[in-house]
Amino acid sequence: MGVYSSDPDLDVYDVTGNGTEVDVATNLLNGDIRLSILWTREILLSAGSADSAGQAVDARRRAGEQSRGITINQSSR
Repeated sequence: MGVYSSDPDLDVYDVTGNGTEVDVATNLLNGDIRLSILWTREILLSAGSADSAGQAVDARRRAGEQSRGITINQSSR
């Protein structure tokens, strides 16, 4: 099992249709946040009906909250 937990609510793909996707994941051991653009070096997001740019921002915000919870728990040990 990996130490990174991807955001299950994030479903964002490149608007060009080439299969590129965004992944936001939190390291469950130390709270580090990984933002990945899978299958390429860049991704073009659309503000269309699914608002993928907004979804990516929301996923990053959720990862930040999860990261803070992990690091607070570690410091209280």
